[in-house]
Amino acid sequence: MRRAIYPGSFDPITLGHLDLIERALKITDELIVGVLNNNSKKALFTPEERVEMIKEVTSHLPNVKVVSFGGLLVDFAKEMEADVIVRGLRAVTDFEYELQMSQINNALYSEVDTVFLTTRLNYAYLSSTITKEVAMMGGDISKFVPPAIVDKVYDKYKKES
Repeated sequence: MRRAIYPGSFDPITLGHLDLIERALKITDELIVGVLNNNSKKALFTPEERVEMIKEVTSHLPNVKVVSFGGLLVDFAKEMEADVIVRGLRAVTDFEYELQMSQINNALYSEVDTVFLTTRLNYAYLSSTITKEVAMMGGDISKFVPPAIVDKVYDKYKKES
């Protein structure tokens, strides 16, 4: 069975992330969405909240598993017995960074390969950071995140103020 990991912070999960999850399922038997717990970043949502949100919006996809992790991605890949890391590319700048990361990952653990999926044009501008900035300013994020996530983002900013 081919098992892939799609790692990220997903703070919050966007429609672009969800599109990549659905497309990655076409090339793997099981997809593990790895929610990175990165203490050096100030996240809006806790890792547990992000895991729950992703589980909610992927509940219609039976071969998706959502797990939080910390540390090196290659250690997580070993632990999950994954063959492939899936990464999305929005622009050339993403490619340069992601290529370097895939080479480092391969140097650390040659048993895992990285597959790049280009983002669909309608999501090429989208990121969690932009979504949070728009929400913080009271803008409409309904075109950026799944419907079940919209109020969760706004509610976080209400609690912070």
